Amino acid sequence: MKSFTLQEINALLNGKIEGDTAITLKGLEQLERASESDITFIGNGKYAKKWESSKASIAIVSLGIDVKPEANRALIWVKNADLSMAVLLEAFSASTPYFETDIHATAAIDSSVKLGSRCKIGAGCYVGKNVVLGDDVILYANVTVFDDSSIGAGSVVWSGTVIRERTVIGRNCILQNNVSIGADGFGYRPSDDGRGLVKIPHIGNVVIGNAVEIGANSCVDRAKFSSTIIGDGCKIDNLVQIAHNCVLGRSCIMAGSSGLAGSVTLGDGVVIGGSASIKDHITIHSGAVVGAGSGVLRDVPAGNTVLGFPACDSKEKLKQWVAVRKLGRK
Repeated sequence: MKSFTLQEINALLNGKIEGDTAITLKGLEQLERASESDITFIGNGKYAKKWESSKASIAIVSLGIDVKPEANRALIWVKNADLSMAVLLEAFSASTPYFETDIHATAAIDSSVKLGSRCKIGAGCYVGKNVVLGDDVILYANVTVFDDSSIGAGSVVWSGTVIRERTVIGRNCILQNNVSIGADGFGYRPSDDGRGLVKIPHIGNVVIGNAVEIGANSCVDRAKFSSTIIGDGCKIDNLVQIAHNCVLGRSCIMAGSSGLAGSVTLGDGVVIGGSASIKDHITIHSGAVVGAGSGVLRDVPAGNTVLGFPACDSKEKLKQWVAVRKLGRK
């Protein structure tokens, strides 16, 4: 078990200590659940009153919040408690799953595969023809990478993920458990005789940039032609659907259970809230925010926030909701 002193914690955060404690710190916890061996965080003034009743020995506090140290309980002042929390979570993180050998004996790897230095491939993996894995790529047990795909240096792919043929994945990406990359897009047309549906072939691929993370059980479908593109730095939550020919700019965020229909374009820094749905061929311009549960049926201008179904400007939607509530009052 990892443990740190107050001074060691502050050395990681480069903050300012107020007060003192001799307690050895062994973990992180929220204010109301912390024990005396825990570090807690106060990033918003509305939680400051919980510090007095908390058992935590250290609080990491954003500048400007009104809290005081107590006997054998210290504060570390930082610019942003949330970012400091990320640093400490990394410091306390457990070791990753152990590889007894770099390449497990049960992994099926085609002779044409090009492996970079220090790659690790777990039990039951399949790596197909002409696949290229960069340096330090990790494939945990039961990952499948089909033909002519490439994965950039430092990327990690967790168990159950399937990467279909011709996929291109950049450097330092993380694909969580059971991600599907490059499956056929959803495309059908009525047959000429009107008695069935004709499947539309999808012959494109998926291109994923650098430092992208895709959450468990999410799907990114291949393009009908050309590429479905996920830009550098995008963060995709669990259970997200990204359909064929979508293009995401840099550093977009999509929360859980949200979905993009075909040929949606997101600019840089777009945020899509949980369970939001975006109609096909829509463009959401850079810096826009789509509220949770919203249904977007038309383009969203840069920097705008939209809410509701059908989604509209957040201020206008809030006025509508207030008006509807008033209808039922006498």
